[in-house]
Amino acid sequence: MGGFFGAVSKTSCVFDLFYGTDYHSHLGTRRAGLAVYGDKGFDRSIHNIENSPFRTKFQDEVDKMEGRFGIGCISDYEPQPLIVRSHLGTYAITTVGKINNTEELVESVYQGGTSHFLEMSGGDINPTELVAALINQKDSIVDGIKYVQESVDGSMTLLVLTSKGIYAARDKFGRTPVAVGKKNDDDGYCVSFESFAYLNLGYTHYKELGPAEIVFITPDGVEQVSAPQKKMKICSFLWIYYGYPCSSYEGISVEEMRYNCGRLLAKRDHVKPDLVAGVPDSGTAHAIGYANESGVPFSRPFIKYTPTWPRSFMPTNQSKRNVIAKMKMLPVEALIKDKSLLLIDDSIVRGTQLRETTEYLYASGAKEVHIRPACPPLLFGCRYLNFSRSNSEMDLITRRIIKEREGDFVSDEVLKDYANPESRNYKEMLDEICKQLNFTTLRYHRLDDMIESIGLDKCDLCTYCWDGEE
Repeated sequence: MGGFFGAVSKTSCVFDLFYGTDYHSHLGTRRAGLAVYGDKGFDRSIHNIENSPFRTKFQDEVDKMEGRFGIGCISDYEPQPLIVRSHLGTYAITTVGKINNTEELVESVYQGGTSHFLEMSGGDINPTELVAALINQKDSIVDGIKYVQESVDGSMTLLVLTSKGIYAARDKFGRTPVAVGKKNDDDGYCVSFESFAYLNLGYTHYKELGPAEIVFITPDGVEQVSAPQKKMKICSFLWIYYGYPCSSYEGISVEEMRYNCGRLLAKRDHVKPDLVAGVPDSGTAHAIGYANESGVPFSRPFIKYTPTWPRSFMPTNQSKRNVIAKMKMLPVEALIKDKSLLLIDDSIVRGTQLRETTEYLYASGAKEVHIRPACPPLLFGCRYLNFSRSNSEMDLITRRIIKEREGDFVSDEVLKDYANPESRNYKEMLDEICKQLNFTTLRYHRLDDMIESIGLDKCDLCTYCWDGEE
């Protein structure tokens, strides 16, 4: 995933830029960067944040950087922002998204006159550099951004910092959010992936960009340079997992959605556990919603040790991620021994960590462990944001079980049957997952209930990873 923050001010923007960007640290794990423009021109800093948090790596930049305009980002992969010099002038750019047709776009850029790209260490082309090259094919930055929105197969939301202000553009189908805040003292504006990131910095909500909308932001105002389109496909998983609890998208609170999610999970359930718990941290609010509806006490039978352990998915090696995930969880044996537990996690991807968590609870004396994922079974790898970080759809436990049952080739029609909670294939797939992961019982959130939990029409939501619908 990844997140970004930008600020434009009549004075210095660096303090707001630093803390606004830091408020996106939950969205990325590997790279971070800041770029500013001031009296001395453009300045930029990029650091690796795999083993150290953003604030530690960038604290010196608060005193060193000078600028009235700036953009910052947290990234899972590519180094950015990039500073680009072209016939459109010099600008800095940062992006959030996923490009599926990279080779096709690279060839089109070659034909347009660009002779080379800089390869990253893995041999890949930096997608932000590719987006900049596409923008440079046109006669203005706005036309270039529109060209990106039309050309990219996947999703692309971006900020472009110029000497006059910041262009902010939301993905063509609004798969990721963009919010604009206004400084309370009329000193300027900010633009942010997360709407909560600017509230403690003295901004109030100004507007959310619509799908494909482009605005130009200066200290004096926000100019719409390209109107939004009506069709939207915002990622549902923002509410289920990625969004911070105090975030809201399309006016819908993440925390409240998770309470609704747990409430609807409880309405369809018939087990009678001794307590309900969430897998920290993203499962906690879902579990509170379940407990409030069911009357089963909410408890914390294990606690995540956060002072020194990094996020469990930070290491690139899957086995190391699993070890760290296990070492972070400390049991509260008085709440586990001889107890029937109902555990809610945001999702099941590979199943490895949740199986180990379950075995851990049994080893600590749990009598039963009932699992209730807060979303339906993941059957398709994400084409738009790559939230699951899977290298192949065969990383998904559902697809491995389907392959065992159906063979190497599975038609879309058969996959859709496995997505149907009323089908025999769905029930038998869940029975096998339950058996392999050693759960007492397993029941996923239904897609229709999950959509109701969010409160938007299904046609406005991306549900591809669950039902394969584009």
